[in-house]
Amino acid sequence: MRMVDLLSGYIAVRGARLVVPVEGRLSGDRRGGQATMLRPWATLWVTLVLLCRAVAQYSSDLCNWRGSGLSHETHRRDVEQVYLRCSQGSLQWLYPTGAIIVNLRPNMEPSLGRMADVHVCIKPQTSSQGSHVYLEHEGDLRLLLSDKDQAQGTVRCFRMKEGVLFVEAIPQTDISRKITAFQYELVPSQGPGAHMYPYLHQGSVTCEPCSDQEVLMAVCTSDFAGSGVFRDVTPGTNKHPVVVVTLHRLFHQKSGLFAWGGARGRGWSGRVNVRAPCVVHPGEHEYLLTGSVHFGEAWLGCAPLYKDFLKLYAEALNAGTNPCHINTN
Repeated sequence: MRMVDLLSGYIAVRGARLVVPVEGRLSGDRRGGQATMLRPWATLWVTLVLLCRAVAQYSSDLCNWRGSGLSHETHRRDVEQVYLRCSQGSLQWLYPTGAIIVNLRPNMEPSLGRMADVHVCIKPQTSSQGSHVYLEHEGDLRLLLSDKDQAQGTVRCFRMKEGVLFVEAIPQTDISRKITAFQYELVPSQGPGAHMYPYLHQGSVTCEPCSDQEVLMAVCTSDFAGSGVFRDVTPGTNKHPVVVVTLHRLFHQKSGLFAWGGARGRGWSGRVNVRAPCVVHPGEHEYLLTGSVHFGEAWLGCAPLYKDFLKLYAEALNAGTNPCHINTN
C-alpha cells in the first residue's frame, strides 16, 4: 500500500508539533474576492491560543508520549509527528482521529551502522483500539497491527532501518471509548544479552548452559539477580512457560518484580517467563537466577546451580577477574 493513498485529505507538518488544517485560513476571510488581513496583535493572539491548545492536548518527554484526538477538528484529517529518543517507553493516543507518525531513535550518537543493527519491538495493550499500526518506508505501508490484532497483546518487531510507525485512526462517529496504547523497546541485534531477547531469534533459540564469563557478567548486569528455587510451572502466553520462584537472596532487581513475603515470609516471590525450548525443574535445588525485564515481565537468563556459581565466583574473586562485587553471605 502506498502512503500517498492514506494521506489523501491530510496535511502533514514534518518536524513540527503544531498541526494546521487545510481549510480555514487564519490570516484572513475572503469576501467578494477581497482578503481582509488580521492586525499583527490579532495574529499573535490567535497563534498563542493555538499553541496553548496544542500543549494542553499533548504531553511528552524523551521516552513517552500522550496525546488526544480531541485537539483535531472532527471534520479534519491531520497527521502529527512524534519524536521519541529512549531505549524503551510508551505511547497513549486518546480518542484517535487522523494519524500520527512515530519516529523512534536510540538515545545515542547517530551512526548508520548502529541504526541498522537496532530492532524495534512494540507491544499493544490488550485494551488498545481505534487505529491500525503500519510500518512506513519511503511511502510504502506494511500493516503491523490491525485494530483487532491489538487485543491479543502480541509483540511485533522490525529493524529500525525498515521505517517508522504510521498509526492511522479508524474513521468512526463515536471516539469516546477509543484509546490506542502500546509500549516499545529498542533492542541491539548484537552485544551482551542480545541473543537472549525473547522476541528475536525465536526460531534459533538454544538452551545451552551459559559460559563462566557469561554467568559472572549476568550476575552484575542483569535486570535481576538472586538465588532461589523453582516452585511451580504454569502455561504462559505465546507458548512460553511461566515459573513461580522464591528467592532466598536478592542481589538486585528492577521495577520491583519480586515482592517480599515468599515461603513463610522468608524470601522474595515472583513469576519468571522461560523461553519455550528451555525446561526448568521445580524442587529444592537452589539456583542462581538472573534475567531481563521486557514489557514489565521477567525473563530467565543464566541459571546455574548456586553452589556451582559460588565456586566460580570465589575463583574469580581470588584471581581478581570478577566484574563486580556481590555479598554472597
